[in-house]
Amino acid sequence: MSNAVVGILLLAGAALVWVIRRSRMWSEALGEIWRRRRLALFVVFIYLGVALLDSIAWVGGGQVGQDTVARYQAQSVIDRLFADFQERSYSAPFAATEFYGGAPLRHPGNHVLGTDLIGRDVLYLSLKGARVALLIGGLTSLLAIPLALLFGVPAGYFGGRLDDVVFFVMSTLASMPGLLLLIALIMVLGKSTVAVCFALAVTGWVGFCRVSRGETLKLRELEYVSAAKSLGASEARILLRHILPNLMHLVIITFVLMFSGLVLSEAILSWLGIGVDGSWGQMIDQARNELSRDPVVWWNVSAAGAALFGLILAVNFVGDALRDTLDPRTVGETE
Repeated sequence: MSNAVVGILLLAGAALVWVIRRSRMWSEALGEIWRRRRLALFVVFIYLGVALLDSIAWVGGGQVGQDTVARYQAQSVIDRLFADFQERSYSAPFAATEFYGGAPLRHPGNHVLGTDLIGRDVLYLSLKGARVALLIGGLTSLLAIPLALLFGVPAGYFGGRLDDVVFFVMSTLASMPGLLLLIALIMVLGKSTVAVCFALAVTGWVGFCRVSRGETLKLRELEYVSAAKSLGASEARILLRHILPNLMHLVIITFVLMFSGLVLSEAILSWLGIGVDGSWGQMIDQARNELSRDPVVWWNVSAAGAALFGLILAVNFVGDALRDTLDPRTVGETE
């Protein structure tokens, strides 16, 4: 399944590149982003590459030291790179002996970020967390934003009873404690990655729905919308050609803010014990008691925190540059 998803994503990426190369506006926008935020784009591509390598898996080629069950389980490229890096317990970065007891390691000096309580390589766990973070942030945003546009734009454009129904649904969901509703949905749906994404999307679409509704209320009164109506343009054409394109800068801003917030929300859920297995939040949760040890085991929480910080910072930089490039109100200022 993961290999099929990777194939679909690669085809979608190739189609997106083809569309961008045919569109002058998007080609110029991405060229401007590459000029202004080259380092941030490079960092995002590294995270995407690591996530794809952790999604491509196949059965076979197990290590000699693995048990029978592990040999017949599908292993990703990242799993195979670190398949024989298991130790017995803690070891500091680049150490040759165990952190407690001083026993020699099986791979002295090869653990760049050390190992955890049960001897797993911390660099390996940090790389595994990239796939979970991108799934949580990307998939949830791709579910919540279209849902918000589906309800918010028609409600703001047509008004009337449709607007009343949508506003009632938004008010009802907004009046519920978000964290409690999220926990209840996860308890019902399960703790799988897809279930957590769905629960976060259900509780996270209301804010942008309110924003898109309010912006559509303003856009429908502008002159070019009135001109399109007078020329006989259909309502669907007006929504697709005149309303939605002028909401794209809000979509970009919302995607960036939602992506960052969702990744951090997963860390909070892991702190409460209902997060996703293999995430950076789970690493931080498992390492919270290590800071009180003497001597301090600092590398687990530092690695997860640095990986989380790097992804969110890079996405924010890229999103900020993309918003400045696409927003008609700031194009003249950036030029």
